Parts: sequence; C-alpha cells; structure tokens
Amino acid sequence: MIRLLLADDHPVVRAGLRAVLAAEPDFEVVGEADTAERAVELAGSLAPDVVLMDLRFGPGAMHGNAATAAIAALPRAPHVLVLTTYDTDADILAAVESGALGYLLKDAPPEELAAAVRTAAAGESALAPRIAGRLLSRLRHPQPVLSPREIEVLGLVAEGLSNLAISKALFLSQATVKSHLVHIYAKLAVDSRTAAVAAGVRRGLVKRG
Repeated sequence: MIRLLLADDHPVVRAGLRAVLAAEPDFEVVGEADTAERAVELAGSLAPDVVLMDLRFGPGAMHGNAATAAIAALPRAPHVLVLTTYDTDADILAAVESGALGYLLKDAPPEELAAAVRTAAAGESALAPRIAGRLLSRLRHPQPVLSPREIEVLGLVAEGLSNLAISKALFLSQATVKSHLVHIYAKLAVDSRTAAVAAGVRRGLVKRG
C-alpha cells in the first residue's frame, strides 16, 4: 500500500485528488495539509511514502519548494511529487533543485497521476512528459542563466513595478536593482524592460498575468 499526503491550500482540490486516488486499490491517503508548514509537520509524523505538493499556498505563506527541501531533509524522508498549475522553467528547475522527485501539472489525466505516484514511490523520477521534454531541451540548448534574484526582479518588472517599488519589495537599494537589470538585459540580449519581459515569458522565466 502506498501511503499519500496531500498538500494544497484549496479544499476542493484536495477533495478531488482524494476521490481520484481512492479509485486506486494500492493507494491510501493518510493525511491532508492546507499549508506548507503543516505538510512538513505531517510528513514527519505520518511517514507517508509520497507527498503530493502544491507550490504556492497564498501571499506570505511558506512556498512549496521550501517545504519540499525541509521534507527531503527528514530522516527516512518521503518522496515529493509536485502537483501544480505553474509550469515555467523557473518553477520546474527550482522544484527539482529543492528535492522534488517528480513534477506534474494539475490538468494531468488520472492515469498519468497514478503512474507518477507509483514511480515516485519507487524512488524514480516522475516528470510529466512535456516537463521532461523542456528540461532536456534546456540541457541540449543551454542559455545564459539568470540568478534566482534576477528572476525575482524580472518577475516584478513583468508585474509593472518601478525600480523604486522593486527596491522596496526586495529590500534592495535602487542602484542594486539597476545593476540586476543591467545583468538581465545582457543575459537576455535585450535593451529594454518590455523586451526583457517578453524574453522572460518566451523562456518560461516569468508568467504574465
């Protein structure tokens, strides 16, 4: 029997997942968490085999990647399978680097979800086909890599924030924000904020809307 922990802040999503997973005779949902912090706590106390982890739990809440890293550091750590709506390259790479064994989108069909859970439970990589394809493409065609901070700055630029607003949001000086933008422009081979955002969207570094 594969023991599962569901971590998602939406009750409807958790209920839907529980219903889908209950159809599998070898799955048992042993717990649910509506925050990332609770997911870490239950991962330690319930000893599930696999944690199905969302990435975002609301403004100011612990991120799913931080929870994934904390769970991966537990003794006899369960495997984490990210299940989310976010599919930018930045999200995918950050999740994998945090220790996630798999990455699946919420629109995946039930049979793909079940297969991914079994694969993760066996300790093997469980990436959705299109996610795996994108990672392979990045390996075959490497591009200048933006640092996590540069991605963060670019994301705020995409939201329409000014340099002053970005400096306040990230607790940086305006000079430091300008320096990050210079590096972003150079790495993306662009010369304006608009072009940087467009390039970031094309590469999956940021998401519009």
